[in-house]
Amino acid sequence: MKPPLVLTVAGSDSGGGAGVQADLKTMLALGVHGMSVLTAVTAQNSRGVQGVWELPAEAVRAQYRAVVDDIGVQAVKTGMLATAALVETVAELLAGTPGVPVVVDPVGVSKHGDPLLAESALDSVRTKLLPAATVATPNLDEVTQLTGVRVEDESDMRPAAEAVLSYGPRWVLIKGGHLPTGREAVDLLTDGTEEHWLRAPRHDNRHTHGTGCTLASAIASGLAKGLTVPEAVREAKEYVTGAIAAGFALGSGIGPVDHGWRTR
Repeated sequence: MKPPLVLTVAGSDSGGGAGVQADLKTMLALGVHGMSVLTAVTAQNSRGVQGVWELPAEAVRAQYRAVVDDIGVQAVKTGMLATAALVETVAELLAGTPGVPVVVDPVGVSKHGDPLLAESALDSVRTKLLPAATVATPNLDEVTQLTGVRVEDESDMRPAAEAVLSYGPRWVLIKGGHLPTGREAVDLLTDGTEEHWLRAPRHDNRHTHGTGCTLASAIASGLAKGLTVPEAVREAKEYVTGAIAAGFALGSGIGPVDHGWRTR
């Protein structure tokens, strides 16, 4: 029997900790078949991003059609899209595969603060990409970038979620890992009616490169397996929490989470 099929549409990370590389490692660890559409190439290591080269829209379109038209897909995850042209191209492609769940990680900056989305692309993310999302997974900086809402404590997470939901995703997961919440990392998942607060131990480990990519890919993997959105997010939260705990030093900066922690 073939495994569930999940497609990542994202940029590469030459250091192997985030981007398409992290997505495919996550998918393999969670028992799905990962496929990829590359949107950009980055020169990247544990210290940051040294260069970014976007692929032309026709290359992104050709990769997507090659995979979907022949192999098929049961869930899509989007990550770094870089430009308005690529955002709009991907949104158009997603519209052509109705019924397939989509996890949108609205990547704006890298772990080191390097910009990965042009300012001119923000409106396209709001009006073209987020309405296609089954689940959107912004971190706190991305919430502010997209909506202007600042999240400084747990009480700000609900209005932040409402602001993101106003752009049309079915669900939003506000990731609160950067909040000063003591021993717990707190996230809020909501569709505007249901609320699920997810709490996990905060691990004292600075090697957290790739957490956002990993979480979004884990959610997409769960959806491809037929889980509900809350079930997929809870499973993904458990997986990424273990990956953070096992994150390891690589290079002289911030190392990656350990995608294979369950088999160590």
